[in-house]
Amino acid sequence: MRCWPVVRRVTPPEAAALASGEAAHFRALEHLYNSAPINDLFLSTLRVPEPGRSVIDFEVDERHFHAAGAVHGTVYFKMLDDAAFYAANSLVSDRFLLTTAFNLLFTRPIGPGKLRAEGRWISGKRRVYVAEASILDSDGEEVGRGTGTFMRSQIPLSSLPGYHG
Repeated sequence: MRCWPVVRRVTPPEAAALASGEAAHFRALEHLYNSAPINDLFLSTLRVPEPGRSVIDFEVDERHFHAAGAVHGTVYFKMLDDAAFYAANSLVSDRFLLTTAFNLLFTRPIGPGKLRAEGRWISGKRRVYVAEASILDSDGEEVGRGTGTFMRSQIPLSSLPGYHG
């Protein structure tokens, strides 16, 4: 019987440092989201699980409705823009990104309840980034979708008080 040697993979110290720096950046972005005054108006939580992805779990109720009894379009825009923005900014650790354009599609009206906005980076790695986002209802059905373009600003992330956990 032939014995094969055991091969162990060792993570180089710089790879571990990079991974921990990346995780620290993601936690700092989550803290930045929580510190924004606009988010006092929404029961929401941001997670940045990996580079180029973000998830915002949020709840809506009658306070967010328009006169016809469904969630106002501003909620769609805010959550889609935030999810796409944080997916893109997860790839940029030195500068705050700015939304330069955003297109959205209202797929279905939203009633009260728990929802999830999922953001995904699509392209760009230097100055301009493109990301998309979807809002899913509690049954996993898409109720809205959007695509945004984001540009590196002159604002260092490190200068924003909310960026530091």
